[in-house]
Amino acid sequence: MTHWKETLQDSVTKPATLARHFKFDYTVLDNACARFPMRINRYYFDLIKEVDDPLWKQAVPDPLELEDKVCIPDPLGEERLSPVPAIVHKYPDRVLLFVASECAMYCRFCTRKRMVGSSAMCVNEKSIEEGIKYIQETSSVREVLLSGGDPLLLSDKRLNSILGKLHSIPHLEVIRIGSRIPCTLPMRITKSLATILGKYHPLYINTHFNHPRELTAEAAKACARLAGAGIPLGCQTVLLKGINDDAQTLKKLFTGLLKVRVKPYYLFQGDLTLGTNHFRTHSSCGVDIMKQLIGSVSGMAIPTLALDAPGGKGKIPLTPDYIISTGTNLIFRNYCGEICTYPENGTPL
Repeated sequence: MTHWKETLQDSVTKPATLARHFKFDYTVLDNACARFPMRINRYYFDLIKEVDDPLWKQAVPDPLELEDKVCIPDPLGEERLSPVPAIVHKYPDRVLLFVASECAMYCRFCTRKRMVGSSAMCVNEKSIEEGIKYIQETSSVREVLLSGGDPLLLSDKRLNSILGKLHSIPHLEVIRIGSRIPCTLPMRITKSLATILGKYHPLYINTHFNHPRELTAEAAKACARLAGAGIPLGCQTVLLKGINDDAQTLKKLFTGLLKVRVKPYYLFQGDLTLGTNHFRTHSSCGVDIMKQLIGSVSGMAIPTLALDAPGGKGKIPLTPDYIISTGTNLIFRNYCGEICTYPENGTPL
């Protein structure tokens, strides 16, 4: 079996390389690739079937990235909310800690598109240590999310060291890791890595699948290995125009995630990230999809549709409106559109 590092090293980073496998004018991608770097590792590259299929769109640059006149570089205000370089402190009791600067694939819709894969994403041992010190000195912080880049691209030794230091902080109750590795480079989830992660409970991993074709046998094995180490798994999916913006695709994805022991957690409205405007749907699209999903699949397969508010204002649920009126009775529609009544305060029907 090919080692995960070899798979990562064998990545497509230049448009001309794509032209050896697909018929298209690769020169139209040069400027976009120069502005926003491309990396498609061999595993994910082999999942792409044709130009402009749902996986191609997630991985391959598009000239539209340079025509975006709507979005902004730092839509979530992370730089403004960074008391030290490796920390984003948005919520009172939670912080995000940057521990990695690279990903197994540079997703074209990435919130940190301005930084990932470039010198702007400066994460090093010093910045990580300063971040850990900030957490140690801020007693209100009870939860930390490791992010980047992708934390699971770190070596086992480095990851073990970071987790060990965090786990020893008395007021820190929960460690979370955000990683797309189970989707984009599942062979990285080795037995050794799972064993290390399993030492630091309560530890949670939120991964990221956007399309049913990403749920491969290799991805299922990676998720099973993490779940087998006692790690609860959630999925944060992004609603992407032309990729997964229909109920049937997401139904197949969300029910498929449950089969590989991953709970659909969030379905995100696209962030206002510079270079990603062509991926964004109208907010009504997601609400309509949720109406179609609720009741048609298990509640376990239903994520929360949410928008991460611009400027670092936090995640806002976008829920379908079922309530018709309130008062003595709560009048509402069920998932079939039928009108129902629920008596309030013990009032009989």
